[in-house]
Amino acid sequence: MTEHLRTALSLAAHGLPVLPLHKGKVPFGNCPACAYNACGGRPNMKTPGPCRCPGVCHAWAAATTDPHVITAPTWERAWRDAAAVAYHPGGAGLTVVDLDDEAAVGWARATLPATRTVPTTRGEHWIYRGTMPSSNAVRPGVDIKSLMAYARWLGSGTGATAPLPDAVRALAAKTQPATRRAPQRLSVPLRGHGSECPHRTPTYLERGIAMAVQRISEARSAVHATVYRTFLAVLSTHGRCGCLTDTHVNRLFTAAQAKGESPRHCTDAWTNALTTLGL
Repeated sequence: MTEHLRTALSLAAHGLPVLPLHKGKVPFGNCPACAYNACGGRPNMKTPGPCRCPGVCHAWAAATTDPHVITAPTWERAWRDAAAVAYHPGGAGLTVVDLDDEAAVGWARATLPATRTVPTTRGEHWIYRGTMPSSNAVRPGVDIKSLMAYARWLGSGTGATAPLPDAVRALAAKTQPATRRAPQRLSVPLRGHGSECPHRTPTYLERGIAMAVQRISEARSAVHATVYRTFLAVLSTHGRCGCLTDTHVNRLFTAAQAKGESPRHCTDAWTNALTTLGL
């Protein structure tokens, strides 16, 4: 049994849903059966969704406290190759304020209530009791990891875990665009008069969506930027002709969320792409 597997079992016994991280401290990629979320994915931690894959697929949604899953052959192989252990804060009823540098740590000490603190490579994790939507870059050097996100396990830290303060919730609220907000799921196609592109074949559209999903799924760094650029590329080709349906858009959102992106970030990236293109 590897050290990572022992750590994972210990954390799971204390109620933290765990998953292994691959090299680069990112989740393992989906298996062939789950590639491009063809299986339907795992929408959240409470309902398993259509996917019944025994492997470590779908990023944060794979996190579990079940020791039988954690020690299953497919997971055990992943633990042998793992670079670190991660957990799903929201699944444990927690929120992690990820402070990425000294300036962010200084801001937190002057602004937020004291709570359990875990040192990281460049800053600190401040852990609160309570959940909220995850949100990246709520201010310079500060990310919020809770629901639909994962955090690297770096030790138990010091101090008592305080209740999630309104000051942290307010940080995420400030990042919400006031106007031109795209929904997470679109119920109608974008602008246009039909469900089929007038200047491209349906096969071309399907190939384009598949390539976009693959581009997001294979991102190993700069995931935020990759998601935005991919959304921008899809919209620049098909955003005006009405061929994009909610099914196409949801495939893109599902791929991004499988890489750890929050629904809010997906929505913001989509909205920003629409704005850039004047749609």
